[in-house]
Amino acid sequence: QVRKEAALTSSVRVACPVSHPVPVGTGATGKDIRNNTGNKMADPNDTQSRPEDALTEADNQAPEAGMAEPEPPVFSDDAPGFDMLNEADAANEAISEAASEATNEAVDAPVAAPKAESGNGGSYGRGGSYGSGGSYKVLARKYRPANFNDLIGQDAMVRTLTNAFETARIAHAFMLTGVRGVGKTTTARILARALNYQTETVSAPSVALDQLGVHCQAIMDGTHVDVIEMDAASRTGIGDIREIIENVRYMPSSARYKVYIIDEVHMLSKAAFNGLLKTLEEPPEHVKFIFATTEIRQVPVTVLSRCQRFDLKRLDQSEAISLLQKVCAAEQVSLPEEALTLIARAADGSARDALSLLDRALAHGAGASGAGGADAAIDGETMRALLGLADRGRGFDLFDLTLSGDVAGALAEFDAQYALGADPSMIIASLAELTHWLTRLKFVADAGADVTYSADMRARGQAAAEKLSTRILSRVWQALLHGHQETLNATNPKAAAEMVLIRLAHLSDVPTPEELLKQWEATQNSSSAASAAPPPATPPSGQTAQATSAQATRPVSGAASGSGAGGTAEPVAQAVPAAAPDNLPKQAFVPQLNNFADIVALAAERRDISLKHALESGVHLVNFEAARGDRQGRLEIRLNGAYDGLAQELTRKLRDWTGQHWVVSLSQAAGAATIESTRQAVADQRQQSALADPHVQAALAAFPGAEIVSITDFDMQANADGEMGADMGEGDSDMDDNAPETDA
Repeated sequence: QVRKEAALTSSVRVACPVSHPVPVGTGATGKDIRNNTGNKMADPNDTQSRPEDALTEADNQAPEAGMAEPEPPVFSDDAPGFDMLNEADAANEAISEAASEATNEAVDAPVAAPKAESGNGGSYGRGGSYGSGGSYKVLARKYRPANFNDLIGQDAMVRTLTNAFETARIAHAFMLTGVRGVGKTTTARILARALNYQTETVSAPSVALDQLGVHCQAIMDGTHVDVIEMDAASRTGIGDIREIIENVRYMPSSARYKVYIIDEVHMLSKAAFNGLLKTLEEPPEHVKFIFATTEIRQVPVTVLSRCQRFDLKRLDQSEAISLLQKVCAAEQVSLPEEALTLIARAADGSARDALSLLDRALAHGAGASGAGGADAAIDGETMRALLGLADRGRGFDLFDLTLSGDVAGALAEFDAQYALGADPSMIIASLAELTHWLTRLKFVADAGADVTYSADMRARGQAAAEKLSTRILSRVWQALLHGHQETLNATNPKAAAEMVLIRLAHLSDVPTPEELLKQWEATQNSSSAASAAPPPATPPSGQTAQATSAQATRPVSGAASGSGAGGTAEPVAQAVPAAAPDNLPKQAFVPQLNNFADIVALAAERRDISLKHALESGVHLVNFEAARGDRQGRLEIRLNGAYDGLAQELTRKLRDWTGQHWVVSLSQAAGAATIESTRQAVADQRQQSALADPHVQAALAAFPGAEIVSITDFDMQANADGEMGADMGEGDSDMDDNAPETDA
């Protein structure tokens, strides 16, 4: 900083000389004073000498001819600026000498052995040096595959590329897709290296990358001038693609191919994809494209069709453990098998995640190296705590309290976990994960060997899986699945999670459908055959299966017998199981629906006014087949007007009301007239018949302005209604032209 200030002062002094030096003398002080330019200047204490701005116009005139020229600026060593520079140089030399002496003393001093706990002995598990100017390279970068032989779990892709290179069938564009950490970018660099592979003996593309070629190191480091890597997440616009399009025409600088690696290609905009299509379809011979993405479904199909696609699969648990063991051997550290298994399970198929977790484990174990050095520091329990799996016991406690119906205890445990910083949605998600594991324990033999759970947790889970039925676990899973979504979307997640636990606690003691059926059968056996069975209590809302109930109903008589729709009420027991209507008890009564009019009458009896109105005014009957025994009923109709969903609604209600299967389908056939139009036609015909009656005509003539308000047939009203119902049941729309005589 001192040197910068000195340089600044010196530059100002040199760059700003005085144009007209002021004549000076020795002054009253007798000192020879110079300004920053080295010229002599007046002494400020000398009254005979004044500053330049105080000179008179005569004093400040240009020198006359013959007078001596003013002296040029003199830069002497005693100038202030040079003094500062000299002092700064001296200070820097002193600091350098002191640092050199300290370094020599440190080198000559004896070096103590590093402690296993600190890991600061100059190396970290043989992973990298912390010497002067050095930095530690994480394991995921240090052990990055450099050739196709190092890729783990991608045998299908390696074989395809090997055959393509051997037969010279190399595509001009490649699409690499897969989850995070499976090696998409690494594979892209290896592929770019194979395309530009060149040694003293090899001068063609090759997948045998046993030794470094001319361009290999620069390509793997990402610094080669002809291998251009582009992050589509930060360069998404058409301008970036236009730059590529303009540069592909130029030949490579030194390599065989100019390779464009575009990572996260799904982030490109629509305009960028469209701008790339033509170049991607017919690129120059010296250009190759390699794309990598984790969201293959977001890439347009027009781009996918122009690329050779490779799906990189996840690493299975055995492959991840093998990778971790190789890295541990290279790092000269040892971890127990349980810890490696936990890391492999937590990595979820990602090689990068596995190595990052291993890096964290080695840091937790203080970088202990040597055989057995890290075994004592990192065991299974330590690894579970490191991965955040140690609190699963408390999650199991919350699960037990909730299913046992202890609402107060469950909420207290939830508050305790919330106070420790647990997110409410994560608590609900952990309960759902536990439910899934318990369900797997009932069907998967090796589910009990999950090392992510401790031995005590596995034993506890086996006991819970044997105690809880599959129906209860399925019900709990559904409740937690919906509750987790509610918690995520709620304005108060804590309150939403508490309501989920309360709802789950009340669902725990709801009887199953089998238990409800046994209760119903016990009630039927205890009641007499002549009396109606009392209905059991209505199950709470949220139960997955409807309980069967006994209801007192009256049968709807058929119109074929000539009786009206309204028959005598006769109470009988009727079972209505919505979940399984085929399993009705034999003694349960079901109403007999012999025609379409019976369905309308049943809707009126059930007080479903909207359905009754829709059936009367908006339905044309095409075909009707009554349900008999195991044969399901069939109803084919044509809708008149906007009655969306009527067929589905009628199917559901007929099943609920009768306990029988009904199939209601829509048809394009004309069908019979609607009940409403039939009634209107009958009323019009009766009115015309009444007007033709001579007695009615005489009455209208005797009373001018009189009109017929209503027509009542006291004797044949019931028979007329019955005949109309029979006609509708048969699907015949023809009406009798001979109307009965009526009294006005």
